[in-house]
Amino acid sequence: MAPSGPLAGVRVIEVAGLGAGPYAAMMLADFGADVIRVDRPGPRTAQPEKYALSRGRRSVIIDMKQPDGLAAFMTLVERADVLLEGFRPGVAERLGFGPDACLAANPRLVYGRMTGWGQQGPMARMAGHDLNYLALTGALTLLQRRPGSRPVTPPGLLADFGGGGLMLAFGVVCGLLEARRSGTGQVIDAAMTDGVASLTTLIYSMTAQGRWVDQPGSNFCDGGSPYYDSYETSDGRYVAVAAIEPQFYAALLGKLGLSAADLPDRDDQANWPRLKKLFADIFVTRSRDEWTELFDGSDACVTPVLTFSEAAGHPHNAARGTIVESFGVTQPAPAPRFSRTPGAIAGPPPAPGAQSAEILLDWGFAAEQVDELLAAGTILGPRQ
Repeated sequence: MAPSGPLAGVRVIEVAGLGAGPYAAMMLADFGADVIRVDRPGPRTAQPEKYALSRGRRSVIIDMKQPDGLAAFMTLVERADVLLEGFRPGVAERLGFGPDACLAANPRLVYGRMTGWGQQGPMARMAGHDLNYLALTGALTLLQRRPGSRPVTPPGLLADFGGGGLMLAFGVVCGLLEARRSGTGQVIDAAMTDGVASLTTLIYSMTAQGRWVDQPGSNFCDGGSPYYDSYETSDGRYVAVAAIEPQFYAALLGKLGLSAADLPDRDDQANWPRLKKLFADIFVTRSRDEWTELFDGSDACVTPVLTFSEAAGHPHNAARGTIVESFGVTQPAPAPRFSRTPGAIAGPPPAPGAQSAEILLDWGFAAEQVDELLAAGTILGPRQ
């Protein structure tokens, strides 16, 4: 796994976890960082080699309940640029590798902490998931189609990965840049609730301008308007219509065989239900793919609503290589793209402990010490 990308040379320790933390680690690995995942002894999930979220790193199993195991881990910390952990507040401290201990061992370390609620606050130690974080920040109401309706329940993407993993990766890179100037590391407190709240800045901005009301399905881009919604087609599929600007709306009407002069004013919200019914009655007359062909190449902002399997083969995604196959798994390619130092999928997900000895040797342990740790069961994995 030769490093490539703008983060080549950066050493990252990922304490194995779930969801948002591994996603941040994946992003760092995609762009060249040497990410080692520290796994714990114990049962493993089925087919770890297909878990694309773990791509591009190596794995070492360390039993940190043993004093020698914790000591080996702290030696790795001394030689790392970044540490990522996703425990509830206080857990890493109890295990012996909290921020104070790690920064004492390595003052330049960027210590990234991934939690749902953050390190402080009355809910900090409570359990939670993506849906809870969306709910508490108000973001879940953005997925509520109509007043009084139940909010749509998304998979764990928006808070976990958008508000969590992406924010942690961004925070780590910022921390690395600052540490290079100052020579001093710091702690990154990445809370999914904070991240989701940041993602809703546009809503707060439009509310302050009087352009948004806090009532689901009543605004121009939350399914309230006729020109920003999804419509069913004759084959039971859907097209997405996002013709917000006047020129795009005109292109939409032209493709539908309509004239603005013959229609109610779209800027008067009282006309939205009538216009929405008109569009729905038209879109249901043809199949999704027929509408896709009709709108292809236009500025009407109409696209097919694709399944994941369809998205992988769509001509635009195929042309850009947005979805690729690597180690037998179809998955998204690294994003964003760099012109000079592009990212790359550095390798398949590691089997836990597959590179235990290799990692310790690469990070400066003596061969005799590695053999002793393997013999004692402090680290687990094959010998070199």
